[in-house]
Amino acid sequence: MLRGFLKINMKKLLKNNLVIMIIFSVVVLTMPIWMQPFGAAYPDILQKFVIFGVFAIGYNILFGLTGYLSFGHAAFLGVGSYTAVWSFKLLTMNIIPAIILSVIMSGIFAVLMGYVALRRSGIYFSILTLAFAQMCYNLAYSVLTPITNGETGLQLAKSDPRVIDRLFSEAGEGLPSTTLFGIETSGYSGFYISAVVMIIVFYISLKIFNSSFGLKLKAIKSNQNRMRYLGFNTRPYLLTAFVISGMYAGLAGGLLAATDPLAGAERMQWTASGEVILMTILGGVGTLFGPLLGVIIIKYFENIFSAINQLDLHSFYSIFPTWLENAMVSISSLFVGEGWHMTLGLLFMLVVAFLPGGVLEGMQLTYKKLTTYVSKKRNKTGGESKKETGVNHGK
Repeated sequence: MLRGFLKINMKKLLKNNLVIMIIFSVVVLTMPIWMQPFGAAYPDILQKFVIFGVFAIGYNILFGLTGYLSFGHAAFLGVGSYTAVWSFKLLTMNIIPAIILSVIMSGIFAVLMGYVALRRSGIYFSILTLAFAQMCYNLAYSVLTPITNGETGLQLAKSDPRVIDRLFSEAGEGLPSTTLFGIETSGYSGFYISAVVMIIVFYISLKIFNSSFGLKLKAIKSNQNRMRYLGFNTRPYLLTAFVISGMYAGLAGGLLAATDPLAGAERMQWTASGEVILMTILGGVGTLFGPLLGVIIIKYFENIFSAINQLDLHSFYSIFPTWLENAMVSISSLFVGEGWHMTLGLLFMLVVAFLPGGVLEGMQLTYKKLTTYVSKKRNKTGGESKKETGVNHGK
């Protein structure tokens, strides 16, 4: 009875927003510690985890809650990056104005793009968003070259005005670095700045999921026609979700530029949009933590798994006889290093085929089966002990 009471209270506790945020914050801020055994504790990859986490959280608000699949969210990532770099060039190397302007500019662009794209739904909406993103990508290489610097990409230069910085200090000899009120945004300090931003936007996402607005978005995903029959005009809700999602992507673009002040059109390419879709589906569409899990898996494969070479494999299989070691290395080398895409593709196929809810669903099912097995084992043991006690009393 006490165990059941504690179990119920634990479930209620885990649904509490404050408890969720405390656990989430601790997990994120301690990533340099628990990522150490996986070889992913260095700042660059940790920054990618949290920045693309922001991107995935925002994308999940649109795709996860409304079911609208956008192939053009990389456009907002690019707009945010370009805006941030221009802020560094014209105003100041402090990242605050850059991030604010990135969110505003991507939000304005999302309003324009969403106003047109949301006139259609389903595959037609997806194609329209893809067309917009590719149009932006091609414009960045042609008509907008004075703004984007074409194939070279937008970079900082010593001759940049940086009006606000020059009011308070003289220009140094080399290129300045991005800062947050004097704290450099590179290395571990850059990771913690990005991590705090992700925690904040995750909290906003959590509130959206649990709000009446979030419930309306879920209802649209479930049956939009029924919503219309009930008298709801669904388009304002969809446009709001699209703009919020676009602003998240712009924020991620601004953070990318803040940690590495460079912006290129490749961030607008359709493959970047495909990557965030893959992250969301792989982790678990419509769940709070699923997209973040997808980000970690894909970025880990891209940065760590892809770096494994034959020397590493020989070292790993050195405990086996030479002939078996060579055979295992020959087979494994097809799936690591340059073959990491094959491994990721196989993983994605397995998830889509057997776990429609993503890796997070697989973890939940595994946990349920383990708890069920343990409880059955405990009940069986308890029943046997009761029988033995009864037999002894009978004697």
